[in-house]
Amino acid sequence: MINVRRDFPILTKVHNGHPLVYLDNAATTQKPYQVIHAMVDLLEHHNGNPHRGAHVLSIEAGELYDQAREAVRKFINAKHFEEVIFVRNSTEGLNLIARSYGETHLKPGDKVVIPISEHHSNLVPWQRACRKTGAELVYMYLDETGHFTEEDLAKIDERTKIVSFAAVSNVLGMVRPVKEVVERAHKVGAIAIVDGAQSTPHMKTDVQDLDCDFYVFSGHKMLGSTGTGVVYGKKAMLEEMEPFLLGGDMIEYVQEQTTSFNELPYKFEAGSQNVEGAVALHAAIDYLDDIGMDKVEEHERELTDRCLAGMLKMPHIHIIGSTDPKEKTGVISFTIDGVHPHDAATILDSFGIAIRSGHHCAQPLGAHLHVEASNRVSFYIYNTLEEVDYFLSKLPEVRKVMGFKD
Repeated sequence: MINVRRDFPILTKVHNGHPLVYLDNAATTQKPYQVIHAMVDLLEHHNGNPHRGAHVLSIEAGELYDQAREAVRKFINAKHFEEVIFVRNSTEGLNLIARSYGETHLKPGDKVVIPISEHHSNLVPWQRACRKTGAELVYMYLDETGHFTEEDLAKIDERTKIVSFAAVSNVLGMVRPVKEVVERAHKVGAIAIVDGAQSTPHMKTDVQDLDCDFYVFSGHKMLGSTGTGVVYGKKAMLEEMEPFLLGGDMIEYVQEQTTSFNELPYKFEAGSQNVEGAVALHAAIDYLDDIGMDKVEEHERELTDRCLAGMLKMPHIHIIGSTDPKEKTGVISFTIDGVHPHDAATILDSFGIAIRSGHHCAQPLGAHLHVEASNRVSFYIYNTLEEVDYFLSKLPEVRKVMGFKD
């Protein structure tokens, strides 16, 4: 078991007389001292606007910013430094791709294919791109256990120009066959976009091995700060794309009527950048590298195995998607007979347990599965088997508080 809890100050918090048990890691993760101190050190000793000045603070901030980019490149095994673009989060990254690539390459008769299980961030931008270009948005549906069917995978055909999908579903927690879907897309001449928001924090990522054309993820889901995300794109594709945002720093020359743009990666990074977030992400990557992503995955598998086994013994608990722990990555969504998810989350909060409730920004999936809302428990490196057991012990209390006898 990974023993890192001493590094996370927030885990000493007591809520409602109980030690905090934080099981909402798919939403955001807590931050270790190493990340917090890296941000404080920047603000105390190196705070400047990168790439904007010749003075020492601007130079130091610029160096730290680009060191963070290089750390990201190594972490995901991108081939080139220029292929790593900093954005605010996965949502902005997907919007960048949909606007700068999708809306300039799609035309009437083309198809964009995505799974029905996608987060709204990887769904709503494609609705707009298709509406603007006349392309068709097509969904791959799922069987009752959350898997793609061959019939739906076959929707990736010769008319398909873009396939965009999450490597891990934020609701089902299921690991998708990324390389297979990417290969299917490339076979028909389509590009493949992978949303790595729920996979990058939990398993080793190699974008060259995946051969995806674009890949996005968020820093705050992997121990970094909010407001920091990454877009990876193959260099040749990024070079021919138009910038998503326009303004300072992303320009080369500006005349009254025309502008030429900066080189990669800076042409996609308009305005003053979130240096604190980049520094935090660098520190988070160093922290995860010290542990080893194989150990991160192994630890979460142990927690998921224990939790799923316990929940499956409870007659009023219903797991959404696969119940095979080998197919999940630290995320379990579920419903409780007779109890609204918000009530369940509130009751568990009274015991110091933090979980998620709602539609998890995936309303089309809920409609497809006929589950309007659910609860979600999600793990990370600082969670323990003892916390899982405590959660399992309190889960039956939810129905009792709501007045049920069993």
